[in-house]
Amino acid sequence: MATPTPVAARGLAATAVAVPSRLFHAFVSHPTVLFLVAFTAILFRPPDLQLYEIDRIAVIALTYFVVVRALVRRQSFRILGTVSLPLLGLVALALCRAVNQPYDAQNWSVLAAKWMVPFLFFHIAGQVFANQASLRKFEIFCWIALAYLSLIAVFFLLGWKSLILPRFILDESLGIHADRARGPFLQAVANGVALTLLALIALDSFRRRKLPKWLGTFFFILLPFAILATKTRAVWLSFALSISALAVVSNARRVRRASIAGLIVAAVGLSIAVAITQDDRGFSDRFAESSPVEFRMAMDRAGWELFQERPLFGWSAAEAQLALERTVEGFHEEVFYFHNTFVEVAVSYGCVGLGLYLWLLIDMLLLARQRFSFEMYSRAGGFLDAGFRSFWPMLLFVYTLNACFVVMNYQFVNGLVFALAGMLAAQDYRLKHGVNQSVALAQVSSWSFQQT
Repeated sequence: MATPTPVAARGLAATAVAVPSRLFHAFVSHPTVLFLVAFTAILFRPPDLQLYEIDRIAVIALTYFVVVRALVRRQSFRILGTVSLPLLGLVALALCRAVNQPYDAQNWSVLAAKWMVPFLFFHIAGQVFANQASLRKFEIFCWIALAYLSLIAVFFLLGWKSLILPRFILDESLGIHADRARGPFLQAVANGVALTLLALIALDSFRRRKLPKWLGTFFFILLPFAILATKTRAVWLSFALSISALAVVSNARRVRRASIAGLIVAAVGLSIAVAITQDDRGFSDRFAESSPVEFRMAMDRAGWELFQERPLFGWSAAEAQLALERTVEGFHEEVFYFHNTFVEVAVSYGCVGLGLYLWLLIDMLLLARQRFSFEMYSRAGGFLDAGFRSFWPMLLFVYTLNACFVVMNYQFVNGLVFALAGMLAAQDYRLKHGVNQSVALAQVSSWSFQQT
């Protein structure tokens, strides 16, 4: 076998160094793409699907390259700013609980989905989406996700299961709610909450006249049926109340008209859905079903009793299970799960955790305040302009209302809400400290990473 010449050897060595260097430069230079790729991995990797933890790998890679980029550009993450402090406290509490039971995989999974992903996405989104070009990409990503989830839900409602992709959505051995439109989350509630949040974002795009007419018509027709297909009463309630509130309180005439029309379409869609599913009584049964409500009330009462026994720091997961087996009467379950985020936080972390969680929600709600000039955003009609602040309380209302009926362990939903919160908090910081947007854009466009 011929040995390579010195010139060829130097060429191979240069290539071996240059290719990784260019890849590294590309990853550091395009954090928006990395963020959306990580978000996509979270969307298509539900917790019950063994896919080599691709979502964890994507989030870790995103965090690493964003931190490197921030160090090169000498940026600060402002960890102790608005929302950060209570969220950091909850991460610390959950981490201590997971360390005490290091071999319980579920504790680590909950830590990641419920606290770490929100913490990372809140701070990373504020760094990555710092101009209208990047915000526009995020907005388009939300449209694509909404279109996909709506189509999958409607296909399920109509029984066109051959069109549902990926195929694991139809696997009854994975997740729960196999009889409902659950999407890639494998849980109907997660699907419904994601649909509602993304619908509000699309409605804001419609307000700013940025949503293409054909896409707006598509959402207008399909979305009410997609919401109904989840067959989840909490999702129906949050969707109806948030859209009704916008129909009454919104300052934009386009939003009021679209909201009223959407409610009418939803009512008509419900009538049609009940008519076409009259044989299996899927929708009527969901209205009449009372056993889940009774079970949840029993769990809430048991949770309140456990909270009173250990009000300061709460119970470990194993201890709580044993206590629930003794406390909950009339129901025999292999594993008892709470169906209320507030109760679950109070039982798991006591007054300390519940106080931090309420502090977190209040801080997030206060992001709706318009304390500074938003002319530079409003003039361009871009995403997260001043008008979006009136939508933000509705987004939080949908999130919080559903948290009263389920435990918010949904990575995609948490990532979406806290990413938006991080963008709003970063926007406030830049405006408060007089950061000139045009200068910031020039710095972003002219910045280049020094290759080795």
